[in-house]
Amino acid sequence: MCGIVGYIGSRNTTEIIIKGLQRLEYRGYDSAGISVFDGENLSLVKCKGKVKELKNLLNSSPVNGNIGMGHTRWATHGEPNDANAHPHMSSSGLFTLIHNGIIENYYSIRKFLTGKGIEFVSDTDTEVLVQFIEYLYLKNNLSFAEAVRSALQKVVGAYGIVVLCKDEPDKLIAARHGSPLVLGIGEGEYFLASDTSPIIEYTRKIVYLDENEMTIIKSDSYEVRNIEEYKVISKEIQNIDYDLEQIEKGGYEHFMLKEIYEQPTSVYESTRGRIDLKKMTVKLGGIENWLTRILDANQIVITACGTSWHAAQIGSYIIEELVNITVKVEYASEFRYRETPIDNNTVVFAISQSGETADTLAAIRKARTMGALSVGIVNVVGSSIARETDCGVYIHAGPEIGVASTKAFTSQVTVLTEIALLLAQKKKLNCKMVKDIIRDFSTITEKIEKVFKQADKIKNIAKDFATSNNFLYLGRGYQFPVALEGALKLKEISYIHAEGYPAAEMKHGPIALIDENMPVLFIVTQRGFDKIMSNIQEVNARGGRIIIITSVDTKRCDEYSDHVIKIPAIHHCISPILTTIPTQLLAYYIAVERGCNVDQPRNLAKSVTVE
Repeated sequence: MCGIVGYIGSRNTTEIIIKGLQRLEYRGYDSAGISVFDGENLSLVKCKGKVKELKNLLNSSPVNGNIGMGHTRWATHGEPNDANAHPHMSSSGLFTLIHNGIIENYYSIRKFLTGKGIEFVSDTDTEVLVQFIEYLYLKNNLSFAEAVRSALQKVVGAYGIVVLCKDEPDKLIAARHGSPLVLGIGEGEYFLASDTSPIIEYTRKIVYLDENEMTIIKSDSYEVRNIEEYKVISKEIQNIDYDLEQIEKGGYEHFMLKEIYEQPTSVYESTRGRIDLKKMTVKLGGIENWLTRILDANQIVITACGTSWHAAQIGSYIIEELVNITVKVEYASEFRYRETPIDNNTVVFAISQSGETADTLAAIRKARTMGALSVGIVNVVGSSIARETDCGVYIHAGPEIGVASTKAFTSQVTVLTEIALLLAQKKKLNCKMVKDIIRDFSTITEKIEKVFKQADKIKNIAKDFATSNNFLYLGRGYQFPVALEGALKLKEISYIHAEGYPAAEMKHGPIALIDENMPVLFIVTQRGFDKIMSNIQEVNARGGRIIIITSVDTKRCDEYSDHVIKIPAIHHCISPILTTIPTQLLAYYIAVERGCNVDQPRNLAKSVTVE
């Protein structure tokens, strides 16, 4: 969840680290810090607040050197304050350490170290780890690498760490178990980061650390070893596959707005080379060799968290309708801990934008131990889920920096639809419907652009509802998961309480909430039109304030609503790609009206890599 940056080389270390932390701030922004070694002194500067607060401190009290590390925190153990900010320094000042993850047995180690006379200055599990490394280093006369490895063999939990030792100032050591780390390889310099965004400006050559691996880095060399056996591991050098401009705002006020407007491109990229409009066929090379096993499966389970779970719900509807296979959608956080009937006749799809979501990663590991085929649907190339699943499909949405996911959601729905189309073609089922969907994919980019023509109207609607305390989102069929996703977006970035429901379920409880102060957003398409119009009239009769997003050209929507947002019609299976975009824009503009930090909403981080 936190952001990690490390550097060793000849450049201005502080500048590289601060710039890297700014690019990683979507991973956490409760506090920030930096540690730099100048050949004599191991300097440590940290503070509560965002990276800009740290930058201000460094402007007044600069630190320089050619080796160092930085961290931007999403708080787990200990409140956000100066003392709990990373890096943490050991008692004797020999070590500094930054950490993403949770050390589960930190309490027992802390109690042991306290008994040895070691005093703690923070409430974090991370300080326990750095103090433990120093204790082992001094007590057992170990080398830097031996002390780090020895400590990691005794801790339980998840970690991505970078450690610096004053006694061996020509080295950085990093290790990973459950939290991502990437090594960037330059000319006479090396970079470490939680993801590739701080690295791309300097090099495209990267190595992904896998589970239970550590790397010892000098300015002129590096090696990767297994933590348990300490054997040297040969690692493949890969290339970053996107450009620097893709992680810049590009003139937009917020990353979230930029990413909403990138959806014509991101949806197209999710189909490019996969949907053949001339032959009316679908090809997905990432799962081609596994199609027989997928088609022969007794059940399909899709597991995900948050926004990806909503995409999974839509995907389950499409697969069941086109392929006639029962699909079960599971929250990864529940699936991993409860008894589930999974075997080698089960296919488990795991969906995650980052490919690092802790619960989803744990869920596929569980599924694989039970014999299931695991299929990853992720955005980040080379991510843990991409590497650990049997096969998979990249969504190719491009980097998504805004904490509230937008373009990744529509790309996930696109890829799930492609999977359903491919399976249906292989089974020779619903041939006409398959061709109709493929044909409508040829128009989806221009139809998304037409939705954007409603942006000014949506912006004005947002002004009417920016002071609301509650919101209800209702939809039927394929639009129910869109209602869930729309409500989540509003909650995430505007802090308005919002709930999504199937429209027909409104009478089973939520209708009690409706009065003149309750905005209700309906998503209306041709399927089930008369039924949902009845729901709209029920809300209207009770004084509710109604917003309608609709692809149906009818005066009935205007008659019973305060606001109507009209969007183009498209095949019902892919209609969520269009209907969700007005909900994204509405959430965005309401949040802006309320003065919220859209890209860095409170208490949230982009990638949930800890439980």
